[in-house]
Amino acid sequence: MDCPMSAQDKLALIYENLHEKLKEEIIEDVIIRQDRSLKIYWGTATTGRPHCGYFVPMVKLAHFLRAGCTIKILLADMHAFLDNLKAPIELVKYRAEYYRFVITSLLKSLNVPIDRLEVVLGSSYQLSAEYTMDLYRLCSVVSEHDAKKAGAEVVKQVANPLLSGLIYPLMQTLDEQYLDVDAQFGGVDQRKIFTLATESLPKINYKERAHLMNPMVPGLSGGKMSASDPDSKIDLLDPAAVVEKKLKKAHCAPKEVEGNGMISFVEFVLLSVDALKNGGKGRFVVERRKPEDGEPLVYEDIATLKEDYEADKLTPQLLKPAIIKAVVNLLQPLQEEYQASAEWQEIANKAYPPPETKKKEKKVKDRGTKFPGTKGVVEAKPDGHVEGEAKDQVNLGTGAAEAMKNLDIQKNALP
Repeated sequence: MDCPMSAQDKLALIYENLHEKLKEEIIEDVIIRQDRSLKIYWGTATTGRPHCGYFVPMVKLAHFLRAGCTIKILLADMHAFLDNLKAPIELVKYRAEYYRFVITSLLKSLNVPIDRLEVVLGSSYQLSAEYTMDLYRLCSVVSEHDAKKAGAEVVKQVANPLLSGLIYPLMQTLDEQYLDVDAQFGGVDQRKIFTLATESLPKINYKERAHLMNPMVPGLSGGKMSASDPDSKIDLLDPAAVVEKKLKKAHCAPKEVEGNGMISFVEFVLLSVDALKNGGKGRFVVERRKPEDGEPLVYEDIATLKEDYEADKLTPQLLKPAIIKAVVNLLQPLQEEYQASAEWQEIANKAYPPPETKKKEKKVKDRGTKFPGTKGVVEAKPDGHVEGEAKDQVNLGTGAAEAMKNLDIQKNALP
């Protein structure tokens, strides 16, 4: 049961670890003046397999729930299809179900109360006549330039863009109205879509919403951690050996804190998850390589960890093994639940079927100068004649006239 919280405590928890917030006065009006539960939605396109970066929004959803917010999670199956066909239409249904299993399991592993959480499938309302009409209305007030700009950091960019990439941000804008929320939450990469929503919804007589953004955890090789790029992420179902292999290869430059995905993961996932699980301050423990090197390094705040890393007191050789151990432990409850659920495993196989193995084509043996059925009996010579015991069976002569005569071409020729 949640302890009673003051309005200011709720706002502090809602804003904790956010990268940016837009129209926060809307949130404060709901929490302070209206004194009701803030309604927030977070959406995810059901494309590739979810990865460890999903712990970042899950931690914030946990904060929102503990602050008394009502949460709607949108499984954006139609968006997945529209985003340059990242999810083939025949797999969309299964992938949405797979995401439902994963997200529910992640939140349970964080000891989060989910009685104020609702999971909504995008296609359950996005195919209605009313929604389609509103989408047309939105198309009439948003320029091609603004729609393209809004989706630039979210929709996959290709040399010859599809029209679906322009519809994607418009639908995400309209979802705020149809999900009946006060605010939308997402990664900072969604900022341009959030700005589009703020500017365009009032043009079709719908109210503007607030927007909350979490930072993006860099991928293992730098850049964005993406569900569609297997080399940039740790899959939530990766076994311990695979986690270790990937993290050992991950980019982690000595003394460099800025853009360091390993440190970001400690800050926004490991420390936050530990704090949620233990109901207090998070701790991250780094074991020394040898007992004689001293006591383990224990961090309860990211500022101290960053100082030690910049001073080379905490090195990549110490940091990586500690993160590997923490990630393996973090994934264990989810993986155990997956192994115990035949239904989840069946959905996983349908959502992400193994690639078809192409049968190796059998090469037709080139017999060269040999003739079928006469191996070792006849042999062709450079001038066209053959020699051997069965030469009379295959010999057509040495000239064109003789060959035509032997083949009886003249008699069978067309008139």
